[in-house]
Amino acid sequence: MTEHVSMATDADPYSWLEGTRDESALKWVQQQTARTEDELYDDSFREQVQRIKTVLDAQDRIPMVTKRGEHYYNFWRDSEHRLGLWRRTTWQSYLTDAPQWEILLDLDALARSEGQEWHFAGSTLLRPKASEPYERALIRLSPDGGDQVRIREFDLISKGFVEDGFDLPVAKTQASWIDRDTLLVGSATSDQFTTRSTYANTLRRVGRGLDIEAAPMLFEVDKEHVAAFGYFDSTPGFERVVTTDAIDFYHSVTGVFLNGEHQVIEVPTDVQVSLHRQWVIFAPQTDWEHQGQVIAAGSLAIAELDKFLEDGTIQRVLFVPDDSTALESLSFTANYLLLTVLHHVAAQVRVISLHEDFSESQMPLEDPMLSVSVGAVDDEDQAAGDDYWMTVTGFTTPTTLLRGTVGSAATAVKKSPERFNAEGLSVTQHFAASADGTRVPYFQVAAVDLLLDGQNPVLMDGYGGFQHSMTPGYAAAMGTGWLTRHNEQGRRAIYVMSNIRGGGEYGPAWHRAALRENRHRAYEDFAAIAEDLVRRGVTSREHLAATGRSNGGLLMGNMIAGYPQLFGAISCGVPLLDMQRYTQLAAGHSWIAEYGDPEDPEDWKFLRTFSPVHRLSDQPHPVDDYPASLIWTTTSDDRVGPSQARIMAAKMMDLGIENVRYHEPEGGGHAGSTDNESTAKMLATSYEFLWRHVQ
Repeated sequence: MTEHVSMATDADPYSWLEGTRDESALKWVQQQTARTEDELYDDSFREQVQRIKTVLDAQDRIPMVTKRGEHYYNFWRDSEHRLGLWRRTTWQSYLTDAPQWEILLDLDALARSEGQEWHFAGSTLLRPKASEPYERALIRLSPDGGDQVRIREFDLISKGFVEDGFDLPVAKTQASWIDRDTLLVGSATSDQFTTRSTYANTLRRVGRGLDIEAAPMLFEVDKEHVAAFGYFDSTPGFERVVTTDAIDFYHSVTGVFLNGEHQVIEVPTDVQVSLHRQWVIFAPQTDWEHQGQVIAAGSLAIAELDKFLEDGTIQRVLFVPDDSTALESLSFTANYLLLTVLHHVAAQVRVISLHEDFSESQMPLEDPMLSVSVGAVDDEDQAAGDDYWMTVTGFTTPTTLLRGTVGSAATAVKKSPERFNAEGLSVTQHFAASADGTRVPYFQVAAVDLLLDGQNPVLMDGYGGFQHSMTPGYAAAMGTGWLTRHNEQGRRAIYVMSNIRGGGEYGPAWHRAALRENRHRAYEDFAAIAEDLVRRGVTSREHLAATGRSNGGLLMGNMIAGYPQLFGAISCGVPLLDMQRYTQLAAGHSWIAEYGDPEDPEDWKFLRTFSPVHRLSDQPHPVDDYPASLIWTTTSDDRVGPSQARIMAAKMMDLGIENVRYHEPEGGGHAGSTDNESTAKMLATSYEFLWRHVQ
């Protein structure tokens, strides 16, 4: 077994770990990763990996599709196609139990022919002329599962890449078709055209055969801003370039090129703006006073773009939140706007007519403990313009995909089989009182006959940031890897999903309540749920595990450093952990609006209070008081970067905390995995570590 050897110095104890691929850092990473694997990767672990991989590879899982013209497109991975297949089928074939798929691109075959693995990261199809088939696409390919991609032109007729076609080099790049020979491109190909947040600061009109940086510039933003985003809207009759100056994560300016002139949509920068045909949609994040009318934070308003640009006329406020209800998402069909709304984290779907004075109705839903999402199938299809997809899913309810037409009931198209034995499990919702008295909801998945004696193994999951809502869903891998476990006393594992502040479960106010100097509220909420589980007799400290990734990894870091007495084990994945350095690493500068700016002395005062690597020193606990901690990331994570995880683990080890382990595979990017096998291994590593410490 490899033991930890400290390389800290007094001057800058952990700077040697910051070089992503520095030899000394990688040597330490390899030693620590090997140590973790030597301890965990036994026969039981390998069996667990295989069970999860079997679920991920299942041939009868739902192949979700996107309609373009007459075809339905899907990307698919399984045991025979590790890197995956991009494919399509017809509607009639899709309705069968065994659709006939037309293979467009075999990523495994591509790897064999080119001698390099590429990971599929999406596609953009060129809109054809009326009544003609789709012929060209842009394919996004990642070399390592990270955010940087190569974009290549693909021929849908010959099913191959276009010789001498568009081929944009690996970078953080966005691209959309303007016409067959022209793209709108934003690409961080060099420091000269890259923001501090590592995204493009220009949009360019790139003709066939023209280098990106030599192409005419259409739009440029300050390099201190997050990015220049944009796309070409090819909707017939509404062709236009739409631009966004992303000032920070929550402030932006949207503009549109009309008749060759760039016009800014004049609203406060914290009003989110989106365009659809003649409509412009506004979603204010704080109360917005407009022409004598106050439009509340979290509301949704609609206007006709031409009229709004002319005199600021807003036609209607379509949705206004209350203390228990928030807007989750929206989608346009040809004649309706579909709103998904959360009421105490339970889904509702509201239907608003775009032509009948915005009259509103509600789709009937059966079970409030299930999550529901809706989206238009193809609003430009004359025969199916008001058709919608509906997915229904729950913790113990396999996902069902339905299709319907607004005004009539949806019918099931595909249903996922049960992947784990959920017999005897029940889903309940509870509320914990946080430190300031706020009621914080959480879901509990546990045995119906649960004994409330504090002896049950529990896994808490949390995120609490960026207005991201945690909602129920059928996670077959989690069910297989956690909920099916029983300890030696026959107790079944329990799963808990937290809905802490910083998320979007109750709209912008719920999110803003844990921004910047108020970040501690998210951590107090999570700790309150942990304490509530103990108070209710569900579990006790020695049986309580917690997990989180990315911003959820920051949450876990603060549980380790600030609330170690509450948990028996923690899995902290692809995390932010050093809030003094985070803005200088990867895409960290883009998150200043969420956390604060450590270069501002006043901001650093509160940032330090939730910077886990600093809390370890500022608020030390006895070394044997810390939970067993697995800190993990990937070398190729180009969004957060691996150095923060490395430093946290190394510092804990230097403090003499013996039950910390570190794991860092090479590939996977910020997602942590690139294929079903690596996903299964990533999940099993976390579940196995936690289970061994809290069962």
